[in-house]
Amino acid sequence: MDVRLLEINLTDRTVDTFSPPDEYVEQFLGGSGLAFRLIWDRPLDVAPLDAENPLMFMAGLITGTPVPTACKASVVARSPQTGLWSESTVGGYWPAQLRNTGYHGLVITGRADAPVYLTVTADGVEFHCAEALWGEDTYVTAATIRDAFDPKAQVASIGPAGENGVAYASVMIGGSEARAAGRTGMGAVMGSKNLKAVAVRGTEQPKAADQETLIDRIKESRPKMMEHAQGLRDFGTAGGMQTVEFTGDLPIKNWYQGNWEAGAAAISGQRMAKEILDSHYACFACPIRCGKELEVRRGEHQGTVSHGPEYETCAAFGSMVLNDDMDVLVEANDWANRLGLDTISTGAAIAFAMECSEKGLIEDDLPWGRPDVLIGLIKQIAYREGLGDVLSQGVRRAAKTIGERAFEYVVETKNLEVAYHDPRAYTSMAVSYATGNRGACHLEGLTYYIEGGAFSGEKLGVDNDWEDATAADKAHMTAKMQDFMCLFNALGLCKFLLRGQVGPRIIAGWLSAVWGREITPHDLSVMGERLFNLKRMVNVELGVSRKDDTLSPRLLSHPRPSGGAKGQLPFLGDLLNEYYRVRGWSEEGLPEPATLERLGLLEDGGAR
Repeated sequence: MDVRLLEINLTDRTVDTFSPPDEYVEQFLGGSGLAFRLIWDRPLDVAPLDAENPLMFMAGLITGTPVPTACKASVVARSPQTGLWSESTVGGYWPAQLRNTGYHGLVITGRADAPVYLTVTADGVEFHCAEALWGEDTYVTAATIRDAFDPKAQVASIGPAGENGVAYASVMIGGSEARAAGRTGMGAVMGSKNLKAVAVRGTEQPKAADQETLIDRIKESRPKMMEHAQGLRDFGTAGGMQTVEFTGDLPIKNWYQGNWEAGAAAISGQRMAKEILDSHYACFACPIRCGKELEVRRGEHQGTVSHGPEYETCAAFGSMVLNDDMDVLVEANDWANRLGLDTISTGAAIAFAMECSEKGLIEDDLPWGRPDVLIGLIKQIAYREGLGDVLSQGVRRAAKTIGERAFEYVVETKNLEVAYHDPRAYTSMAVSYATGNRGACHLEGLTYYIEGGAFSGEKLGVDNDWEDATAADKAHMTAKMQDFMCLFNALGLCKFLLRGQVGPRIIAGWLSAVWGREITPHDLSVMGERLFNLKRMVNVELGVSRKDDTLSPRLLSHPRPSGGAKGQLPFLGDLLNEYYRVRGWSEEGLPEPATLERLGLLEDGGAR
């Protein structure tokens, strides 16, 4: 497959086209897989906000093709939030438009001397002055650039949060239909380069090597996929709020409280669909249409339509802060999207601040669930004003400022605030969070899908009976799922395919038709394991080891007092021991030479 990339230097405004070696694509595919292989060739100790920190926008290998949900790109750089090399994945239509230009990705280095935005077409890259856009929100930015460039262009931009260096600023795709590359602060990296936006417009959709076979295979798998994913289609991810609360998986009051039944119902996807749904939204090539566009019914933007809150945002601006007002939740989400903030980390920071206030550690009066406090702190974080400046660098750094006792209320791993699925409910998530290459991210493993019955483990060769599962069972399953999830990012597929029961066999069939070579499920398994280990090795070079593979005390030592997960705690030590054994890593969490050799990750196999 011909993979073409653009290297853009913002300092001297130069653009070069290059193709990575064929073996890079064969071994690491595209998306974040290819990005990390390119990173492995570069200095790894560059500072996150240094001009030479490369910011990569990498479409998945099969993004832009007719494969269901082939809509994703990974935004990759060294993270200002975690200090690790990291990635944030986003869908919508921007990644497919990039592929329509004939390019698979952008590697952006340097720093512009004044704010700029880029336009990318099949003819290359143009630089534009963005001084008039600096300070504008992402909705205004996208609309203005489309008016000036092309109404069909897709725009990736930052808001004030990225401009101001908020450690968890996001890169937003589109305007009010926003999709977010939310986690690990890629928006702050973009802001540090004085890069306001990247607009793409292409006209040639990439074709599969065997288009006829691909269409036949899609038609064969689509009916069952749609049947299993109907709940997502009807209510979006927020449709799971009540179920997640019932099982004890929903974090409540900064991970402290056990039950919130009425609150979960009040901000559920079912209620939003009934009262404020404007339309359903689908990313490129996605038949599921899980996105929901909702009416904003309060605040400064009342009467507009905005992308509705996903489950994680319902937890962030709902259960975590005890806000059960649906309209406040929608307004908070709208502000976060406009300002360019990761809702997971923003919600965690606000919940942490509310608990510090409750415990008398800060002077600010921050009652749980109060709308003006929630909306006000979102804005303060984005503009780094007052307490918002302290919270803007994440909960661990905030605790250092507030005082040692505040660390009791910090919930993070590797400086990344924990995503909103409780490892005390599904204990495989404890080892998944602890060992995730970008920190405590649910999307790195999604093991609760298997423990909770949403995806059949048999598709990955693991048991489906978790009632009496051992640490070894859960460690094996976690490694398999992490490898599988790496493939999704490298190929450009949405992980909600799991809800449609799409496993390695179906994906191997799609990839074979696109690539024009026979790919087996076993091939995918090896590729996924190689990708996960490569990412681990990149961060091992920065000092990551077992000391970093842990969770905060609240999740390890404090059981939920009530609800579906009452009294449960994950035995992380046992899980890690078994996980390292399954991975072929040392007791310190370092991949063994034999493992690297088997995966082709030694020097003579293409890596260090």
